[in-house]
Amino acid sequence: MEQPELDAIYSMVCNAPKGAELSIEHMPEFFVHDEMDNDSPHVHTFYEIIWFREGGGTHTVDFREYPIEKNTLFFLAPGQVHFFDHAVEHKGLLIRFCTDFLKKENTDEDIYIKYNLFNSFDSRPYCVISEETAQRLLLVLRKIEEEQANEHLIGHIDMLRSLTKIFLILLHRHCEKNDANPINDTKSSHRLFVQFRKTLEQQYTQMHTVKEYADCLNVSAKTLSNCVLECSGKTPLSFINDRIALEAKRLVRFSNMMIKEIADYLGFEDPSYFVKFFKRQTGYLPSSFREQEEFLI
Repeated sequence: MEQPELDAIYSMVCNAPKGAELSIEHMPEFFVHDEMDNDSPHVHTFYEIIWFREGGGTHTVDFREYPIEKNTLFFLAPGQVHFFDHAVEHKGLLIRFCTDFLKKENTDEDIYIKYNLFNSFDSRPYCVISEETAQRLLLVLRKIEEEQANEHLIGHIDMLRSLTKIFLILLHRHCEKNDANPINDTKSSHRLFVQFRKTLEQQYTQMHTVKEYADCLNVSAKTLSNCVLECSGKTPLSFINDRIALEAKRLVRFSNMMIKEIADYLGFEDPSYFVKFFKRQTGYLPSSFREQEEFLI
């Protein structure tokens, strides 16, 4: 099915970062010239890290409001709805990657970064780093910016990808230290958990049961349930329902699609069952949720 047409408030930022599908912008200078209203809900078609170097204000991501502390980094995947309060007053960095830039999934590290650092719909989408860690990361970013000027030199793209991967691995290591359930890539159960997250992100509109995901991953439903519970404290069905419900809230609140069309897009053959699912997950009927004035839930 084609991607839904979204109204003005759920506006797509289609102009991908220039050059080698990677850009580093500085706040607040970037917002002064940006045509996007960053104080209103919007969604990007690329991956983005928003690094607030100073604290103050709030950042709302997928219906939840988060306070901005010094050296807070938010990790946004394509499709996440977010907005700032008074964007032009924030100071920091915007690091943007086209989807193709993170397309490669040749190693466990690639998959962990893409589906554990980003796409974290089930946990907080940010981490706070120390100033010492910030200085280490800034050194890598300076190297990336220096390399961006070498587009005519041999190995330019490989250098950019390598430096970016170093930056993301350093971030992943630090954020993992602050995680209540850190992922250990040496454990087979943890690797399976990340593979489940990957498959869920790719198939949530088509597959709604634990058995379907277990079959896709070539394990038993019990094995999958045990591994997800071990890594997250949640059941796989809870993950599945939460991901479907999140997309449903985005489309109900910010798109012009009819409820029946949303149900069909999300893989529900019976619209009435979708309405019951939405009510069970959110506490609202879709029609009531659409009419809300507030963005939080």
